[in-house]
Amino acid sequence: MTLPAAAQALHDAKYERSASGRFQPTRVIEVELTEPLPKLADDGHYGRAWILVRLYTEPIGVCVVTLPGDGVTPDALAALLWAELSGAVAQRFEAAGLTPPAGLGSAGLTADPDAWPFLRERAALLAGAPFISVVVCTRDRPEQIKKCLNRLAGQQYPRFEVVVVDNAPTSDALRNVVESTVVESPVVEGLGGTAGKGAEFRYCVEPRPGLSWARNAGIAAATSDIIAFLDDDDEPDEHWLAGVAAGFAKGERVGCVSGIVLPARLDNAVENLFEEIGGHTKGRGFAGETFSKSGRQSPLWPLPPFGVGANMAFRRAALDRIGGFDVALGAGTPTGGGEDTLAITMVMLCGYEVVYEPVALMWHHHRQDMASLNKQLHGYSVGLTAFYAALLRQRPAALLGLVKLLPMAAGYLKGGKSEPADAPAEPQGLEAELDRRQLQGMAKGPLVYLKSRRLQRRVAATQRS
Repeated sequence: MTLPAAAQALHDAKYERSASGRFQPTRVIEVELTEPLPKLADDGHYGRAWILVRLYTEPIGVCVVTLPGDGVTPDALAALLWAELSGAVAQRFEAAGLTPPAGLGSAGLTADPDAWPFLRERAALLAGAPFISVVVCTRDRPEQIKKCLNRLAGQQYPRFEVVVVDNAPTSDALRNVVESTVVESPVVEGLGGTAGKGAEFRYCVEPRPGLSWARNAGIAAATSDIIAFLDDDDEPDEHWLAGVAAGFAKGERVGCVSGIVLPARLDNAVENLFEEIGGHTKGRGFAGETFSKSGRQSPLWPLPPFGVGANMAFRRAALDRIGGFDVALGAGTPTGGGEDTLAITMVMLCGYEVVYEPVALMWHHHRQDMASLNKQLHGYSVGLTAFYAALLRQRPAALLGLVKLLPMAAGYLKGGKSEPADAPAEPQGLEAELDRRQLQGMAKGPLVYLKSRRLQRRVAATQRS
């Protein structure tokens, strides 16, 4: 979403809430269409239900349902889901060589799971699953990371390790959490019981502050040729690594795989607001896609259409080719972001393909207060143009391509400016203020990047000495 469009979404969200009189949280749930559908009860707390819909575990779409006072019955839920997702369901039945169902009832859909292509393909993939290294970077947040590590421990994937990088820690609290993580051998469908000896969780320290320093330390500590990254406020779906492996299985030229990032909860207004202005999905849906530097989507603009740092994986060869993550970009540096976008873009420019695989699903905990969200959005603004400065430093020849894209970029930034005729003055002022702050951040990005490079050179020199 463009920055002005984000401001428009903020405007609309504020206007709708002021009209309704009070904010109501949104309940985040999952529904499997091959099982009996649940009744969505209204407990007086949630005003809506945000539903991830699956078909034989495959995520196929999201539906948002208003919760009336008497709740939503299974039959009513079936009608609502079918109105939104009948096309996606029909597409998958046809791919299985089956007649699409005429409708959805409260008992769910029926098909032979042994003949279902998605399940068969995943079982075949897991039978020869590649070993994957998972890198989680964090700093002094032992309580927050517990959920992330527990979800990693429950991965339905036979061969992986987890490297937790503590970035400039002030205590041993995180080390104790990682070392106390006990993982049972995972049970993986189609592999006849337990597979391997379970995942190994390892702890390492990167004393230089900055997310890119930590990610590069994770790369050095990892032992696999496939390295996946997630953040400490993420919770991976149990089939996340299977989705990552499926992306790399599409070909040897795949250098990066990204997946969808969905909200773990929407309990307060700030969490809802971030999701309303685009969240981490960036408009990506539940259809997989492969990108390349010669594809219809330019690797230079609009950004970031390919993936985010909360859910991305690379071949080691691709990371080696681009020199790892730029330590002048990312959280913990003056730029605040952009390191993930630069890495993915550089991988594409080096001739690799980037696969978007929605089955590699991640749940993300959004910021819960407005100050944190403002800081995050400001970091995105600074990081966007800092990314372009970093790109031009490494690839000066990209300047010509950027110049050609300027007219499209100008039109893109002007999008989303329509106003309702009866919109009150205060939200309009709020929108203008958000526009102003974000555009200021974009204007500062290149200079901030140069400042960050000087700072990181001093940091590196201090470490060597």
